[in-house]
Amino acid sequence: MFVHHKPNWALNENLATDEAVFLNRRKFMKAAGIGALGLGLSGLIGCEDPASAEAKGAVGKAGGFVDPTADLYPAPRNAAFTLQRPVTDYAYSSVYNNFYEFGSHKKISNAAQALQTRPWTVEVGGEVGVAKTWDIDSLIRAMPLEERLYRHRCVEAWAMAVPWTGFPLAALLAKSEPTAKARYVRMETFMDPKVATGQKQYWYPWPYVEGLSIEEAMNDLAFMATGVYGKPLAKQFGAPLRLAVPWKYGFKSIKSITRITLTQERPVSFWEGIDSNEYGFWANVNPEVPHARWSQASERLLGSGDRVDTQLYNGYGEQVASLYAGMENDKIFF
Repeated sequence: MFVHHKPNWALNENLATDEAVFLNRRKFMKAAGIGALGLGLSGLIGCEDPASAEAKGAVGKAGGFVDPTADLYPAPRNAAFTLQRPVTDYAYSSVYNNFYEFGSHKKISNAAQALQTRPWTVEVGGEVGVAKTWDIDSLIRAMPLEERLYRHRCVEAWAMAVPWTGFPLAALLAKSEPTAKARYVRMETFMDPKVATGQKQYWYPWPYVEGLSIEEAMNDLAFMATGVYGKPLAKQFGAPLRLAVPWKYGFKSIKSITRITLTQERPVSFWEGIDSNEYGFWANVNPEVPHARWSQASERLLGSGDRVDTQLYNGYGEQVASLYAGMENDKIFF
């Protein structure tokens, strides 16, 4: 007889906050009165303290655009991916976004609406047997979509919980038939400085690049998100396709992906290229390994402001710890 044991981070899905609560802006403004981590932190990396975000701007505005895949949402929720904490209110997560392509400030939900997500293609190539350039709508419809509740841990020591809709990265890679030479998966976002004016900042290594080992990419937790909160992905969340890897710090979850390349050599990711002493390739959540300028021992929950202990691998160790066996002396967390 098979007995299913839930992992230590899973509880009943009734902990998810109702969508009506997501939209409660008044609650957002009341709860956001918590101290900032400092200008130096928010100016350098892919996350920001929630206290400095404002609940205004074009939250989810589409400018008349109707997503061609809107009929696919909400997708069925996969009950294997639930949480120990409530889902973060939409009123927080939809206005508290980082998208350096549209500026290094954090109030970018308005600016991100300039992103044109159709037409959009995703090129998959490199060390594969079947290289292909996907039209985004064909790609989304070719995959069995599901909703997963994931924890999200920022390297700046705050956290939230998000209901992503999408499909496992492994499902896409399987269609490409990786060769035996494929050791890493390199992901790249769009490049259009005329629309994304932040890309005119020449001191950043555009376009944004991230990567995983092939073993990480094939892990079931590695998720390609096409929607959020039961709807197609809003532009400020990284429409039309982003990565969600919940056991790693948030800057690993690249937005608005246009190219996926399987390679023999490990790619240099965006923040690693800027400062490899502070932001490395692996970026696994670990309370015992501090950032160069602050502790990672605890985290602040976006919305409530509660501070809780950080968990190794963000609480997903049961699923991913085996990926790093034998790497104890490697610099696997930064």
